[in-house]
Amino acid sequence: MNKKRRNGMLSKILVFALVLSCTCLSGCGNGSTKAPTSVSEKTDENVLSTLSREGYTLEQAVVLSRHNIRAPLSGEGSALDTITPNKWFEWSAPASQLSVRGGILETEMGQYFRKWLEAEGLFEPNYQPKDGAVRIYANSKQRTIATAQFFSAGLLPVANAKVEYNAEYDTMDPVFNPVFTYMSDDYAMDIEEEIKKLYGTAMTDLGDNYDLISEVIDVRESDDYKNGVFTGFDAGDFEFSFEEGKEPSVKGSLKTACQISDALVLQYFEESDPVKAAFGHDLSEADWETISEIKDVYGDVLFSAPSVSVNVAHPLLKEIEKELTTQGRQFTFLCGHDSNMASVMSALEIRDYNLPETLEKTPIGGKLVISRWKDKDGQEFISLDMVYQKTHQLQEMSLLNDDNPPGIYNLKLKGINSDAGGLYKAEDVMERFDKAIGAYDSLVEEYEAEDAA
Repeated sequence: MNKKRRNGMLSKILVFALVLSCTCLSGCGNGSTKAPTSVSEKTDENVLSTLSREGYTLEQAVVLSRHNIRAPLSGEGSALDTITPNKWFEWSAPASQLSVRGGILETEMGQYFRKWLEAEGLFEPNYQPKDGAVRIYANSKQRTIATAQFFSAGLLPVANAKVEYNAEYDTMDPVFNPVFTYMSDDYAMDIEEEIKKLYGTAMTDLGDNYDLISEVIDVRESDDYKNGVFTGFDAGDFEFSFEEGKEPSVKGSLKTACQISDALVLQYFEESDPVKAAFGHDLSEADWETISEIKDVYGDVLFSAPSVSVNVAHPLLKEIEKELTTQGRQFTFLCGHDSNMASVMSALEIRDYNLPETLEKTPIGGKLVISRWKDKDGQEFISLDMVYQKTHQLQEMSLLNDDNPPGIYNLKLKGINSDAGGLYKAEDVMERFDKAIGAYDSLVEEYEAEDAA
């Protein structure tokens, strides 16, 4: 359970002592705990200062990105307004759309990748790719299309690169839509059992987190509370729904708390004054981690259970594998959502990880970078790294460069050994993709056979 909840009025000495002595639950599949940012995390061997690998030549990179900072999904007059007496941040974009800050930050990230690709010799200066060497493909929502546009402006400033999106605007492209494409009654029951086994404790241990957000938004002074529409959070209040053609969903306190957690964290990134972001409450960084943990648990609960992820990530896994094997492709940028990243990483069996200097497990604007390398003997290797703007970089909009790099964290695959530089044999990684993609077909065959029996 997250024990880092702090009252903003506690002394700095007490907060410091508690941060040093406590850990918080990350909500990850193996039930491990997530410690606050510390010296030990900063010296973690998985934390890198660069995406480059000395002694290797970069052949290709495929990037799966989460969109950058957006306005909350619900706008004025929604439940977010009536569950608190406080006024939310005046966003620079309508509900769910990319904010001005998000666009600036994504352009900076595109510029950082451009400098990396130029340094590696994959791009020449002012590169204008031809013949399908670069593909930029986004889900058809405003925030993903806009993120891809801003990234491409930084990546290819003189190329007038086309951002591809294949579904009707403001709808979900099937490649990025994390919905069940197969469902049965037995499968649904097994999913719920698996989720409760993996994340049941994480869900029921959110009581302290719920208490904190209740205080931060002053819920007892809200119209909803006074009118009896909302009577408080209950850590045991969750009801799942699994239907073919729909995303996995949960009703109850976990969903409501996630909406508030999401809005508060986004407000913290956007608002220059952290006290204003917390509606006048003086919160520690540990408090903000406690708030963000709610939506991390929510994301894991819905998208990271193995029997869920191999289903909802299936189309995107095939798309990524196709990009990795497309002849002549140098760079691919796929822009989707945190649900896409969570389900893809779960299906690929990426080990639990702790990202330092960020509040989120799948950071806003974060990128899963799959890079193909060749050594001097012609042997091919693949690295998997998470690249993200750290909290202070999001807030300060500081330029990214070698002196101020984004967070870069080398991800590890379960059951496969990497070398000291975090590189895997290319054939091992491609076999993992085949396994994850094939798991969907095996799942369908298994449950169809049970139904036929």
